[in-house]
Amino acid sequence: MKIALLGYGKMGKTIEQIALQRGHTIVTKAMDDNYDITDADVAIDFSIPSAAFKNISNCFNKNIPVISGTTGWLEDYDKAVSLCEEKKGAFIYASNFSLGVNIFFELNSYLAKMMNTLKDYKVSMEEIHHTQKLDAPSGTAITLADAIIKENTNYTSWSLDTETEAALPITAKRIEDVPGTHTISYKSDVDTIDITHTAHNRQGFALGAVVAAEWLYGKTGVFTMKDVLNIS
Repeated sequence: MKIALLGYGKMGKTIEQIALQRGHTIVTKAMDDNYDITDADVAIDFSIPSAAFKNISNCFNKNIPVISGTTGWLEDYDKAVSLCEEKKGAFIYASNFSLGVNIFFELNSYLAKMMNTLKDYKVSMEEIHHTQKLDAPSGTAITLADAIIKENTNYTSWSLDTETEAALPITAKRIEDVPGTHTISYKSDVDTIDITHTAHNRQGFALGAVVAAEWLYGKTGVFTMKDVLNIS
């Protein structure tokens, strides 16, 4: 495939490395909004929140399938879905493309269902990322929190670095050179249950993004990583 990289920071460079290893060609490396994607078979957007919707819309308008791992832009997600359907495009958004994290998403949902009836346990989350990460909490943390809230009737929302009765508390830390760690804790007076995903580098995120792009090519519609991984 011929791939356009919309965003060429650390993640974009790692995606390039993985894509080349898997036999693909990089035809665009966009650092700003001055780029040409005419020759691309598929686009991979890891840009910045303020540019993501414009990048994604440009792909739909040019009939180029696009996957996006940019977080912090989801107030425009429904508009992106509508435009994709209008243009009969192809689109995958994921807060995290890591294959391991997407398995962790499913584990989190299953545990939340199990814990829903055990009212003595209080749930909280901690996420740790590198100091260059622009948003907090991470998109991955929000996805995890939303899944817990869906299953746990004690919570109606999440809150960042504060505690309220009806909000699931998330603590966000920024530490040099941490690719991403997410821990969910269920704590009672007698014990604590923790589940944790720890990324060791960016390779897992990049591989998942390229696998998703390979899967999306030739399709029409709006999909998720559950579709890519055939998780029911």
